[in-house]
Amino acid sequence: MRDKLSILVGVVLFGLVLVSMSIFTVDQRQFALVFQLGEIKSVIREPGLNFKWPLIQNVRFFDKRILTMDTPEPERFITSEKKNVLVDLFVKWRIADPELYYISVLGDEARAVTRLQQTVNAGLREEFGKRTVHEVVSGQRDAIMEQMREKADQDARKIGVQIVDVRLKRVDLPLEVSESVYRRMEAERKRVANELRSEGSAAAEKIRADADRQREVIVAEAYRDAQQIKGDGDAQAAAIYAAAFGRNPEFFAFYRSQEAYRESFAGKSDVMVVEPSSEFFRYLRSATGQPVKSTE
Repeated sequence: MRDKLSILVGVVLFGLVLVSMSIFTVDQRQFALVFQLGEIKSVIREPGLNFKWPLIQNVRFFDKRILTMDTPEPERFITSEKKNVLVDLFVKWRIADPELYYISVLGDEARAVTRLQQTVNAGLREEFGKRTVHEVVSGQRDAIMEQMREKADQDARKIGVQIVDVRLKRVDLPLEVSESVYRRMEAERKRVANELRSEGSAAAEKIRADADRQREVIVAEAYRDAQQIKGDGDAQAAAIYAAAFGRNPEFFAFYRSQEAYRESFAGKSDVMVVEPSSEFFRYLRSATGQPVKSTE
């Protein structure tokens, strides 16, 4: 009885082992290849519970997610100007056809990365060789990345891989080239600055000369108008004086004498030596200008 029970337990355990060896689960982030005696029997792309023949079939899993290939050191490329540039890039890729991926690189990610590096580097050398440093650095950088993605994807499809994106993180000049470029850029900027300063100085001198000329013209015209107005005023004043004094010549003579007295004796220290009977003191001797008669 005990022997039969032991045999039954052994059969049950063996069955459980076979069942456990027959069942496998595919994660939603994975592909699964089922091999039978080393030959690919089926490809499982959807997640879930699956079965295989125990002992004669085995399963290998491959990542379905997007993977990153990042260059450890910047690569050196030559532009159309025969100048070296250092390029730091990364590539986003994923397995599109797991069966072809296994056949091409035996499912080895390192081999796939090596193949992708060769493809991307060859394409970049071709693209950089057709462009100048300026175009590579700023002008056509997006176009280079898009063209590289398309070319690399065409080659990667041959090994069951899809290239999702190619990005140039940094494009630099080597140190020895950078220094010469910076010096040339500095010299060019100085030349442009000197030209702008010269043009500014010439424009400033022209503006100053024009302003001085306008000022001289304005001052001359103002002086001319002032002299003309002054002359007209003096003429009118003289005409008024002449008309006024012409009516009474004696008053005119008296007025002129008063002005002469005022101007002659304006200062306390002024001294004049003349005869008292001089014609100059005519109106000091008499308000009418006639000689004073003696009372004797």
